[in-house]
Amino acid sequence: MIPADVLQQVRRLHLRARRAVRTLLGGEYHSVFKGSGLIFDEVREYRPGDDVRTIDWNVTARTGEPFVKRFIEERELTVFLLADVSASLQFSSSARTLRVVAAEIAALIAFSAASNNDRVGLIAFSGQIERHVPPLKGTRHVLRVLRDILFLEPQHPGTQLRLGLEWLNQVQRRRAIVVLLSDFHDVGYETAFQWAGRRHDLIAVRLTDPRLAELPSVGVVRVQDAETGKQQEIDTAAPEVRRRYAELARQRSEMLRRLCGKANVDLVEVSTDGRHFEALLRFFHLRERCRRHSP
Repeated sequence: MIPADVLQQVRRLHLRARRAVRTLLGGEYHSVFKGSGLIFDEVREYRPGDDVRTIDWNVTARTGEPFVKRFIEERELTVFLLADVSASLQFSSSARTLRVVAAEIAALIAFSAASNNDRVGLIAFSGQIERHVPPLKGTRHVLRVLRDILFLEPQHPGTQLRLGLEWLNQVQRRRAIVVLLSDFHDVGYETAFQWAGRRHDLIAVRLTDPRLAELPSVGVVRVQDAETGKQQEIDTAAPEVRRRYAELARQRSEMLRRLCGKANVDLVEVSTDGRHFEALLRFFHLRERCRRHSP
């Protein structure tokens, strides 16, 4: 039996995402994510401006009039949400945790996919594979996926991006749209990341928080690593401590950007500051422009 408060939160997420799909995305999802190929639709009479390469010479010879073959996009797509549900995603310096932001981004993409009759699947991972939901269609299925992203309690507190990516490459042989949602606080996943980028249309969504980029000056504080449990005292009033913290955060961000560039993977950076839908919308607009101007 699913608790009432869980159902209520999933319904709220559903309504918020559905409004965003209608008012923000519109047709961007359909234009940004193209089908896997073209399928034959019909043969019709040639019209001025038609590409002569599409002329059906057999029908043309039989009728004595030029006819062309018409093809349409094979639209049905598979969208896989590869969601980090490790303990570090419970962090937040605002009302929304990183995991809630991940769920809201996932909801926007998943409901856009559902409205286009595309399939949606889920791989939730921490230091192990926590849940694999094969891709299916429909709103009820999407709600089940979002419930897992929001409320699945991981059995392992750590993060192994490599494991999630390798599992994806094993279970999804055909090319898919893969949205990887994580804070990317891990190492040793680069090879699996590049391999997934070659096989799929991989989009890396980096989840962050203003406090993960810089420390406020509030004196000595005790902090705890959510994944290892290790505790440490930090003097945030010391300028050198804050400078070093900010520099390490900058280096992590730059390493991920370089990896995405090398793997030809799109990177979207979203924060708990409440502007994550706008960040995703900017990505959609930018990607649409790039596709429109590509040869």
